[in-house]
Amino acid sequence: MGDIGGRAWQRMLSGRRLDILDPSPLDIEIEDIALGLSRLARWNGQTHGEHGYSVAQHSILVAELVAANTPNVPAECLLAALLHDGPEFVTSDLVTPFKRAIGQGYIELESRVAAAIHTAFGLPATLPLEWRDAVNHADRLAAFLEAIHLAGFEELEARRHFGWKKATPSIELVPWSSGTARDKFLAVFHDLKSGGQQCRRRWAVRR
Repeated sequence: MGDIGGRAWQRMLSGRRLDILDPSPLDIEIEDIALGLSRLARWNGQTHGEHGYSVAQHSILVAELVAANTPNVPAECLLAALLHDGPEFVTSDLVTPFKRAIGQGYIELESRVAAAIHTAFGLPATLPLEWRDAVNHADRLAAFLEAIHLAGFEELEARRHFGWKKATPSIELVPWSSGTARDKFLAVFHDLKSGGQQCRRRWAVRR
């Protein structure tokens, strides 16, 4: 990090210097996002398995859930789903109660980075409401599934905590290594940029 008093930038392995307080879309690279998210564990690392369950793997799951729940959704919405936690490659993945405790400043920072990411990859800086609803629904379902498969929750406890009242989809979650998570995140990103057919078929196979 550099010069906290004026601007707070981080040098990425791509060579970019991203000003986290005033992010420019020109300094956003998908390789930096994939690397950061693949090494960032959800649930503060408190999950079953040899590897931590990465934000990159979670992001793929959310994109696939959106594709499964809304089959006719455009590939751009699936890309938005894949990138819904994109800001965390620089802001980190804070558990929800911690985010609330920090307050509005953290939320605004996340929003600035999200807008820069969206612009960098051809998405609206502010997503359409129907896209946001689809992504939020899938994100909540993903968290519910992760809770019972990986984070040690009993299903009834998870249902109460996440407010999930529908049937539980049949799916197996096995955390990937960071390298696998990075490579698959990039593969899904490039697939979605070219129409998203592989993402849709991948979910059909997994179900």
